[in-house]
Amino acid sequence: MKALYFEKFGDRDVLHYGTVQRPKIKSDEILVKTDYIGLNFADIYRRRGEYHIEKHSPYINGYEASGIVVAVGENVTAQKVGETVLFVDVPFANAEYVAVPSERAIRLPENIDSKLAASVGLQGLTADFLAHDLGKNTPNEKVFITGISGGVGQLLSQILIADGLEVYGSASSEEKKALALDHGVRTVFPSRETDWVESIEGQFATVYDGVGSTLQQSLDLLKHRGKVVFFGMAGGNPIKIDPVALMSESKSLLTGDLWDYLTSYQERKNRSERLFSYFERGKIKISEPTIFSLADGKAAHEYLETGKSIGKVLLKPGS
Repeated sequence: MKALYFEKFGDRDVLHYGTVQRPKIKSDEILVKTDYIGLNFADIYRRRGEYHIEKHSPYINGYEASGIVVAVGENVTAQKVGETVLFVDVPFANAEYVAVPSERAIRLPENIDSKLAASVGLQGLTADFLAHDLGKNTPNEKVFITGISGGVGQLLSQILIADGLEVYGSASSEEKKALALDHGVRTVFPSRETDWVESIEGQFATVYDGVGSTLQQSLDLLKHRGKVVFFGMAGGNPIKIDPVALMSESKSLLTGDLWDYLTSYQERKNRSERLFSYFERGKIKISEPTIFSLADGKAAHEYLETGKSIGKVLLKPGS
């Protein structure tokens, strides 16, 4: 089979496209012929050697894809040959075929196609758990999202709006600001400036912060008894927090890891059904993904790494 692989860590020039051995499935696994493969910033970090990557010779990156089940192990009952599935946490996804543990495969509803699923899988499930497991907001509350037009931010904002919340946020460009406003966000502030912060301090029940370096700003935006949901460091490391300072205004800092919630086949099924229901009801719209052939993996990495993307970047085998 064809795959995008590398033999040493480094910049995107270490990537190669060529033939590797097709995986053999175990009794509790299924073989998926990939249709669309999600490219994420974690894959950039893995390629550089800055993030855990599963051992393999050669290294095959990627953990997220959608595709067709072409074989099932003898103990598998949850999937059948011919079904379309999504997975978001299975290694060696940058290939034409992937061996997927049955419990990690998410069967797609008939009205959710494989391109949409790969476009929203990892970021969508992340947004869902941030909103419903950590944020737990009630209708009409005011919330703020830093980096609101990022992959998670786009989906999170629309989930929260659909749940009846007043959503505000920050973005780094006019294009990204317009995108968020089109999704129903009330006001979008320029993330590269700070003169607006003081005017809205103390107004929000929850601030969702995936930027990291903005953590103090996020705490300042909270009203008393508010909470920051911290989920990433896209803009750099956060400051150190004094819990006594938080206590004086009854503010909370919450964090979480999606993998502590996607712990079983049933969890994946329930959470993906809730996520897909927003699309089925027309509550979420996304930017069209940018699609590269798997053979053009270097170009795809460059496109994502240099900040040219707004929507999801997908790799397509055999194109």
